[in-house]
Amino acid sequence: MHTNYNLLMENEIKSLDGRVPTLLLHACCAPCSSACIERLGNYFKITIFYYNPNITSKIEYNKRLDEVKRFIKEFKVKYPIEILDAKYDPENFLSMTKGLEDLPERSERCYKCYKMRLKETFKVAEEKKFDYFATTLTLSPYKNAEWLNEIGERISKDSHTKYLYSDFKKKDGYKRSIVLSKIYNLYRQDYCGCSYSKKNKEILN
Repeated sequence: MHTNYNLLMENEIKSLDGRVPTLLLHACCAPCSSACIERLGNYFKITIFYYNPNITSKIEYNKRLDEVKRFIKEFKVKYPIEILDAKYDPENFLSMTKGLEDLPERSERCYKCYKMRLKETFKVAEEKKFDYFATTLTLSPYKNAEWLNEIGERISKDSHTKYLYSDFKKKDGYKRSIVLSKIYNLYRQDYCGCSYSKKNKEILN
């Protein structure tokens, strides 16, 4: 039986009972961020953490980052949203994936990529004393939400910074991100971000 991570998130929000905690939200791109921010922006003081060393090039990295910045400037929620750019650092990703280059999508390589990005998000959240941390990655139907939530739970055990469970694709979250992308004319890439996913997309096409 699969855990309903969306329900866990909703119950956590209900438990806030008027409190407005801080949330460090790892974001991969503007389209995925859009529906997540819409759901969370009236309950948390959000700081977007843009940490994506997996992205193929600095040009692509900056293009996605600029779109995130533009969206949070144009999209209005109850509490102002800040952004924290972790800087482009592809060497860590390439080192981590050595020997895993030929694996398919949703494989061990992806699991390690999830873990790397969530661990860095948690590290920063703990250092800066955020109440919660989370990731927009669970919005995508191509990402393994079970893996992401298990990693988030495990790395934050016994910490004052709590992991906010999520499965943002539930309740038509992914469809909503497509709608918001059209409304705000957001750049929607057709691959996850890494050279391996880009190559896989090109093969399929």
